[in-house]
Amino acid sequence: MWRAAILTAALGLCGAAALAEAQITSARFDGPTTRYAHGVLGDSVEYGQLVLEVRDGGKRQTVTITLPQDHVFEDLQPRLADVTGDGLPEVVVIETDARQGAALAIYGPKGKLAETPHIGTSNRWLAPIGVADLDGDGAVELAYIDRPHLAKTLRVWRYENGSLRQIANAKGLTNHKIGWDYIAGGIRGCGEDLELVTANAGWTRIVATRLQAGQLISRDLGAYSGPDSLNRAAECR
Repeated sequence: MWRAAILTAALGLCGAAALAEAQITSARFDGPTTRYAHGVLGDSVEYGQLVLEVRDGGKRQTVTITLPQDHVFEDLQPRLADVTGDGLPEVVVIETDARQGAALAIYGPKGKLAETPHIGTSNRWLAPIGVADLDGDGAVELAYIDRPHLAKTLRVWRYENGSLRQIANAKGLTNHKIGWDYIAGGIRGCGEDLELVTANAGWTRIVATRLQAGQLISRDLGAYSGPDSLNRAAECR
């Protein structure tokens, strides 16, 4: 389950100036393609286009971003989240280079704003967990599992000054199995701290991890009994 960064009062507290800027109201993938036959999500179809519906003042327009032939969106659906902290949503997607593997990319109404480095080799993927201010300091973090079937490493990146900087990582965690057309777990807010819900590397335990003072601290939530058990934990059930 994906929990995006909370938009301030559904953008209602951002002021007239922010609302007058170009605002993404929805996003979807298009341009299905089989040019990258990794199939980690259960089939060989990925996407070559990101279609944004944008409101700019009183005008509405459709913005289509077309990737070069050696890139695809190796993803399930675009995720809307306020990454920059301006009260308006950006779009977070998995963008894969055919030679260098997956990266997590952020797009705005005018195109790409930032991305993490690609993993480094073909047929290597990442599985997003969520976007939020994980440690309550006012900056937005993006969390994913790097190579959930191989490296099983949680990585947390922070958006600052127009770029992404990795601030923490922890091994031995995962949230996806090859062939799943979904990603299990997500971000939970059951108490004072937000926590990242994943499985352990052996798929036997549910793990909640929080970011505190630049460190990732994990605790056991109980036995893993299938992807629904991760989703229930993310929903505080």
